Amino acid sequence: MAAYEWFARPRNYELELQQKSLQSQLTLSHPLRGITVTEIRSTDAKGTPARGSKAVATDDFVDPLSGGLDPLSADGGVSLAFEGADPLSRLAAEAETVVKPRSNSSKKDDGNDDNMDESFEPWSAKKAGILAKYTTSEKLSITTSFLSAGDKEKVVIKAQQQVTVTDKGSVKEMMNLSQQEYVKRIEELNQALISAWDQDQRVKSLKIAIQCSKLLADTSVIPFYPSKFVLITDILDTFGRLVYDRLREKAQYFPSGSIKPVRLPDNFTPADVPESAKETCRNWFFKIASIRELIPRFYVECAILKSYNFLSTGEHAEALKRLAVMTRGIGDPLVSVYARCYLLRVGVQIAPGIRDHVLPCFDDFLTSFVQVQGDSVQNILATQKLEMPQYLTLFSPALDWILQCLAYHASEVTLTTTLDKCKLHCNNALLLNSIMSAFHPQFIANRALHFTELIRDCEDTGFPKHLLHQTLGRCLAMADPPEEQKLNVLNEVWKAVVKLKNPGDYIACAEVWIEFVVKHFGRREVNTVLADIIKHMTPDRAFEEHYPRLQSVVIKILTHIYNFSQLFALEKFLPFLDMFQRESIKVEVCKNVLEAFSRHQQEPVNDPVVINAMMFLSKTVHDSVNALTLDDEKRILGVFCVLLLDSVNSLSMETRSVVKGSHSRKTAAFVRACAAYSFITIPSLQSVSAQLQLYLVSGQVALVNQCFSQADAFFKAAISRIPELPRTLDMEGKVRSSEPLLVEYLSNLVSTLLITPDNPDTGVLYLLRGLLNILQDYTWDQNSDSRILVYVRVLAVLSAYSQEQYIYHADKVDSNDAMYGSDPKFLAEVKSVGDTLLNQILSHLKTLSSPEATAAFPNLNAENIYLQSRLAQYVRTKAGSGEKGFLLLLSHLKTDA
Repeated sequence: MAAYEWFARPRNYELELQQKSLQSQLTLSHPLRGITVTEIRSTDAKGTPARGSKAVATDDFVDPLSGGLDPLSADGGVSLAFEGADPLSRLAAEAETVVKPRSNSSKKDDGNDDNMDESFEPWSAKKAGILAKYTTSEKLSITTSFLSAGDKEKVVIKAQQQVTVTDKGSVKEMMNLSQQEYVKRIEELNQALISAWDQDQRVKSLKIAIQCSKLLADTSVIPFYPSKFVLITDILDTFGRLVYDRLREKAQYFPSGSIKPVRLPDNFTPADVPESAKETCRNWFFKIASIRELIPRFYVECAILKSYNFLSTGEHAEALKRLAVMTRGIGDPLVSVYARCYLLRVGVQIAPGIRDHVLPCFDDFLTSFVQVQGDSVQNILATQKLEMPQYLTLFSPALDWILQCLAYHASEVTLTTTLDKCKLHCNNALLLNSIMSAFHPQFIANRALHFTELIRDCEDTGFPKHLLHQTLGRCLAMADPPEEQKLNVLNEVWKAVVKLKNPGDYIACAEVWIEFVVKHFGRREVNTVLADIIKHMTPDRAFEEHYPRLQSVVIKILTHIYNFSQLFALEKFLPFLDMFQRESIKVEVCKNVLEAFSRHQQEPVNDPVVINAMMFLSKTVHDSVNALTLDDEKRILGVFCVLLLDSVNSLSMETRSVVKGSHSRKTAAFVRACAAYSFITIPSLQSVSAQLQLYLVSGQVALVNQCFSQADAFFKAAISRIPELPRTLDMEGKVRSSEPLLVEYLSNLVSTLLITPDNPDTGVLYLLRGLLNILQDYTWDQNSDSRILVYVRVLAVLSAYSQEQYIYHADKVDSNDAMYGSDPKFLAEVKSVGDTLLNQILSHLKTLSSPEATAAFPNLNAENIYLQSRLAQYVRTKAGSGEKGFLLLLSHLKTDA
């Protein structure tokens, strides 16, 4: 017989509930209403307060969330005054009124400025795209006197050629460089400039900046020029920043009466700059003015243009206009447009409010653009075997920047003026494309039909018109044209698009314009466009080369069509999906559709077409899982399984609701089929914790639907999976122990087992005994009290098992209280399990009698004193000589309780 016995005391649940319920009390005032203090003073006959009168004391409590006023029930819905608002509203109001101080420091900002709002795309956002787009496989050369010491090493390139180094006095020319080697040499020049500056070799740094600028006059490999411009101007930006920081450092001054120099403030004026620093600044500009060649003189002065802050407040405007005129001396149209681009980029950085030089730069570009048809440019293109369309696209980054500066915060009048100038000088496709990219999309949308006419009539000098249609489509995706223009715009554009013979050009336009069609037109128009895409992309299996754009079409359709009955009613939608024949792409597209369905479909689906289509897509995703599938992909696919399982369980509960818990033969068969589906689907999930939760939920659903054998199978499967639960779980990016979750899960499970009737073929408390056997062998954390806490909660359930009537039931399910009717043999079995658990709990408590053991289990002492004391009340001890210390511990536990 056990040393200690467990007895379940009878419980009257209704009486206990009444004893724990708090008495309600009627209140006549709003609990959040501000407290009003009324001071009552005694007065004499004349109304004068008498001496010795006292104010009535009131509660000085003030609600911290409302500042004395209820923010949710202000009279008449009137906004609260600032002083009476809650702290969160007050902080928000304060944040809106705070104006952050501006800084004029010389930090590197890549051409952007705090004064430019988010509608202005900074140069830093454009650089990566330029470097990625404008590449070359041609061999490059670089001429400079500051090549590294290892330059004469032989570098093997793809064609098994070698880098040739030619010495011309102090100048070295490296030829036959690959693009990668060229970029590496440019970076070496940047490091050489910084190194020379750090060693106080200012002249050497200036010479490096000059020689870098000279590289921008070289157009020997034209396709690489935009990328070369980005690389070189980064070096010039570094040089300009070094000069500015050096001048500011030299401009320290001594306040009156002070022997410690003070650095210039961020918002300094030329009046704050000492004359010595101004003289140094002038010397820099004099040195640059003595550079004989135009291009390096222009670029280096632009690089240090910010240093005019030390000389005069009005110098920036004059310098920018002078440099704008200087670009007229650059003969090559490509080199000149990038020079103007750099000038405007510097202007945005140092003086965003000055714009007098912007329009002349654009006008000069229009005047000089006719040179692209001249003999000089044509000879260069012939020599380098470059087609005119490719050459014209090289202008786009610089021209886009110039027009962005021109269009920034401009009105529609500016757009009209710009278009008129284009018609007068050159109605060119390249220019029209940049105009649509630069001006506000709503301005373009307001005259969308006019732009379709401009595109139709513009000079086709080699710039592809399908790029114009793409740009117009992007504008109309961001802004809506007038209602009366929508159909005409679509007809005009699509007439040109359907004539495109190249599948790549065609799908690039269709990808953009499908969004316009889906947003503004109905099912017929969308179906027509999908049919046309299939027609153009099917011959010669052209779709295989353009899967990303085709997938983008699907995503844009799913973004705007939420009704899946209408979506699958499109005759050409499923045939469009059939074009995705590469397995990986097809699975991705199916995932896109399933994700959109789970995100937008809120109502039950009865459409058999939709159900069949979704089952097909789900099967495609499911069949893609194999031994090589990554765990992350399996987890993503598991989300769909969870959604399906949740839907199946919901379907079972809805069926139960319809029949009001009384199943017919057909409905009983249906809910059993649902349970069978869940049982065979849950093992496909990768997460053990997800499996445990779904086994429990599905078992509960089966139980309330009187599917007893299915419920037993779910609970048994859940119990068998407990040992496989990982000891740690990744929760919110942190690795945490799984035991707290396991304790809560087991509490839910044993609470469910209370109302689960025993299977007559398996014996009393079969499932609970199996659970306890699993927990006995489970590897618990030695420094945790989780196992004992679970046992205590099982004891509470055993106490409920022993009552004549259980505390809760499932409707139309006879639990063990009805099956056994408080049979003595059943109660004896319950008591036997309780005795075993009690002795294990008390054995664990004995380990707490020493200070060392108590320190090892702080949680049990701190959090579960009440549970221990309740256990002590159930204990009937048999005195023994070795138990005095333990009995003393129990007496303390009773006292603490």
